[in-house]
Amino acid sequence: MTSLAHERFCDEITRQVEELRELVTSGADLSVTVPTCPEWSLEDLLRHTGGALRWVELLVRTRATENIPDEQVPGIAGPDVRGDAAALDAWLAESGAALVTALREAGPDTRVWTWAWRQDAGFWARRMAQELTVHRADAVLAAGRPYRVAPDVAADAIDEWLEILRFVQGTGTDPEANELRRSEGSIHLHATDATGPDAEWLIEFGEDGFTWRRGHEKATVALKGPLTDLLLAFYRRLPLDAPGLEVLGDRDVLEFWLKRASFG
Repeated sequence: MTSLAHERFCDEITRQVEELRELVTSGADLSVTVPTCPEWSLEDLLRHTGGALRWVELLVRTRATENIPDEQVPGIAGPDVRGDAAALDAWLAESGAALVTALREAGPDTRVWTWAWRQDAGFWARRMAQELTVHRADAVLAAGRPYRVAPDVAADAIDEWLEILRFVQGTGTDPEANELRRSEGSIHLHATDATGPDAEWLIEFGEDGFTWRRGHEKATVALKGPLTDLLLAFYRRLPLDAPGLEVLGDRDVLEFWLKRASFG
């Protein structure tokens, strides 16, 4: 369970959407390929993200008890005309504002369908804040601009991804997550620009799956770097050899993890 409050996630969704809109209104090339999602242009990425906001808004606002197919979500595809920055900006603004309104009205404990271990609006507040955290990184990297995220959000993004992977591995439905098993090995993530156990993680492999916890402990391999860069490397948005990152120990163990720590 996250240590961040529901309202904190709502505020972060608002801020992240504003950051994405700034890319649109400042003249970023909407046709540029997104390096971390090469099947998408920047406009494709923004439409995907805004569409996800609208899908979750409908789930939360209607207190859905089951999934809602995309074709039943009004406006999910975005503006009719591609390349229209003003229309795209307005659509993103509307999508983000509607979701935050629905989440705040619901509160964290209202029962809502999700695909995960929690069935409440609080799950969606956190998930969408972190969805935006990572996809905004995709967007600003595509636009060639610097990326930073609040430390508490970055740390929670790592926590949440580990929780999701544990859940997916437990369902046995994803082949890559199922492969995150081995007889030995561990990974230490260490944010060099933060202090205390909340800036460090230990992931331990086992035949029944992996476990994780926050803390400073020795491991088979360590990945060290500033928290934002650590987050991006962990999500495979930065290569391990990127400036500021350092791998100490058995790099093969870390690469084993990164090749399998995704799903869908």
